[in-house]
Amino acid sequence: MGQKGLDFKHKEVININDAKRLGYVQDVTADLETGMITSIIVPGSNKILNMFASNNDIVIPWKNIKCIGEDIILVEI
Repeated sequence: MGQKGLDFKHKEVININDAKRLGYVQDVTADLETGMITSIIVPGSNKILNMFASNNDIVIPWKNIKCIGEDIILVEI
């Protein structure tokens, strides 16, 4: 398998409910006690206005990740 956390940044996230492309993984969060990834973070819409607006990132819990492929991550939100 050989997946590393940094490999997630090169994967596009797609919502399987509406086939919407959410963007690429910006960051991951993990439980420090177990070392398990708890969620992935994708930049919200209005990417150009992000520097002027409050943080509108999309946090996707690990339980909502349905499939991790070579180039994409399918989520259900």
